[in-house]
Amino acid sequence: MAQAHETEAEKQARHERRHDAHLRATYAAFLKHLTEVSGLPPKLAESAAVSVLGALERRILPEGARNLEAQLPRLLVAFLPPLEERTPRLQRFGREALVESVAEDLEMPVDHAELVVRAVLRAFQDQISEGEADKVASNLPADLQALWRLTQ
Repeated sequence: MAQAHETEAEKQARHERRHDAHLRATYAAFLKHLTEVSGLPPKLAESAAVSVLGALERRILPEGARNLEAQLPRLLVAFLPPLEERTPRLQRFGREALVESVAEDLEMPVDHAELVVRAVLRAFQDQISEGEADKVASNLPADLQALWRLTQ
C-alpha cells in the first residue's frame, strides 16, 4: 500500500513539475515576444507588462479583467494582486492618465512611455483571441480604444 501511495505521489510531483515548466515556458515566450516588439531589455519589458496590465485592469470591469487574465500567461498575472483584493469599481481615466501612470511606474518620460504602452498592448493582443480584444476595446473610452486599436 505504501508503494502505491508513493507511486501516486511521484505521479503528482511529475505532473506539478511539467505544469510549472509549461507556465515558465509560456511566460518566457511572452517576454521574448514583448522584447522583440518593444526593443526593451527583458527586465524592463517585464515591469512594463505588469504596469500596463495593472493600469488597464483598473479601467475595465472586473469580469473583463478576469477574461483578459485567462488568456495571458499566468506568471504575468501572478504579479498583480488577486482580483478579490482589487477595488471592485472601475476607475475612470483616459489615455493620458494611463500613459502617465506607466511613465511614473517605469520612471521614464511620458513620450517614451506611450511607445512602451503601445508595444505592451500589442503583445497582449498577440496573446488573446480577437473576440477578447474586441471586448476589451468595447470597455474602454474612445481615447483608450484608439490607443488599443493602434496596436492591432
